[in-house]
Amino acid sequence: MSANYDLHSHSLASDGTLAPGALLRAAHDGGVDVLALTDHDTTDGIAAAAAAAGELGMQLVPGVEISVSWQAQTIHVLGIGIDPASAALQAGLSGLRDFRDWRAEEIGRRLARAGIGGAYTGARALARGNIVSRTHFAHFLVEQGHAKNVREVFRRFLVHNKPGYVSGKWAEMEAALGWIRGAGGLALIAHPARYRMTASKLRRLVGEFRECGGVGMEVVSGSHTRDNIQTMAALCRNEGLLASSGSDYHGPENCWIKLGQLPALPAGCTPVWESEHWPMQ
Repeated sequence: MSANYDLHSHSLASDGTLAPGALLRAAHDGGVDVLALTDHDTTDGIAAAAAAAGELGMQLVPGVEISVSWQAQTIHVLGIGIDPASAALQAGLSGLRDFRDWRAEEIGRRLARAGIGGAYTGARALARGNIVSRTHFAHFLVEQGHAKNVREVFRRFLVHNKPGYVSGKWAEMEAALGWIRGAGGLALIAHPARYRMTASKLRRLVGEFRECGGVGMEVVSGSHTRDNIQTMAALCRNEGLLASSGSDYHGPENCWIKLGQLPALPAGCTPVWESEHWPMQ
């Protein structure tokens, strides 16, 4: 029987709701054999996750999800199999976290101008790691009765032309992939179907990504529909990229995403974990 891989997950170190050890136990209970911890712009949870994986008999793949600005759009790039001790990687991530700190304070200021006070303090209280994300603001606004759920918060408050929107100024593609490669990892485009792009623009993104040293993309994702999976599988095959599978799990609150229950990669895709480039040999 083949191993069950999930190469995209989040813990309390960024915007997940489980501590790294609890995340690994949940993955183990769900039947996951190999889990990548890929917190946003930080590797703070990896040591605890690795310790838990050892106790559970699982394989932990150290990773990170890096925020990238590409043609005025935010793209997320996964670094899989990285060395968290890489000085260049940590310097780059530190700069992104500095921007995240400023952005969180600015979101709070903008929401205050819209009549919602205390948002930054509330979001900060919900963030048990060092990163205050838009998800923390969303949970605070739901708790305060400003919306029924997180999705509604984003739609009404945190996207373009809404009161709490702050545009991202993230890493350049070439720099982010350089950090990943320098740390011994593989670069993958995260959840490509989530980006609102035409097919031609998505192909341009993939082309530039590959030119900068990227090797693969998520075909199966917790946010991909069946049609998305087939479309991304075809793109992956046509562009000669490796295929990955990841839940993008953030915690049990997102009940539509179950650890260990991702569909199989479509036929004809080369899984990243079966390639000669796989760093976890």
